[in-house]
Amino acid sequence: MAMYVCNGAMLQCSFGAAPSSLIVLPDKRVLVSNQPVASIMDFKPIVNIAPFGVCSSITNPTVASATSAALGVLTPMPCVPATVAPWIPGKPNVMHSNQPALMDDCNLLCTWLGNITINFGGQATTQTG
Repeated sequence: MAMYVCNGAMLQCSFGAAPSSLIVLPDKRVLVSNQPVASIMDFKPIVNIAPFGVCSSITNPTVASATSAALGVLTPMPCVPATVAPWIPGKPNVMHSNQPALMDDCNLLCTWLGNITINFGGQATTQTG
């Protein structure tokens, strides 16, 4: 069964070199393990999604430019998440702040073709029914 995701969840991008953490703003009214519960709308770069170290996606313009300058040798560059759409699929029958709840089996897509997954939902006590 899927677990609810809350502030401090550990994330990984398929093109990122390091894990990151989810930041859920404290304006959320639903708490799990004393942390705000996330919704699918918690996808904003830097506000909710912290960088993943360096990015190795050749579709990222900074990586492409650095790789070109290095005569085709892949040159990872600092990650700046480029997420423009909500997490999918969410839990549509459980709403937080009028949005579907974020579960630990959801994915988030980056414009640079990275797939962001949730390694740990930030809590291990509350799962869906």
